[in-house]
Amino acid sequence: MSGTHIAVLVLLWAGVASVLLSVAALIRLRGPLMRLHALAAASCLGLPLLAVAVALQEGAGRAAVKSLLIGLVFAAGGTASAIAVGKVTSEAEKRGER
Repeated sequence: MSGTHIAVLVLLWAGVASVLLSVAALIRLRGPLMRLHALAAASCLGLPLLAVAVALQEGAGRAAVKSLLIGLVFAAGGTASAIAVGKVTSEAEKRGER
């Protein structure tokens, strides 16, 4: 087993653990803002870790670049969308809407 293979496995399991913990928190938590906060870890941490694991497994090349780009889009887009949805949800709760 090479060092790259071990790194891929560690990143893969860390990403999967992050997604599974987010799902468990989603089931357990009540309220839209708490649930949104729980899902942010999956999109901002879990998916980028999985993308890095895939990029390491593929080695240098187009496939690795594509995987890293997808991970970057999810990390940045997940954060931005979580902030936007959280803001709208908070304002809707203040007005008494659901």
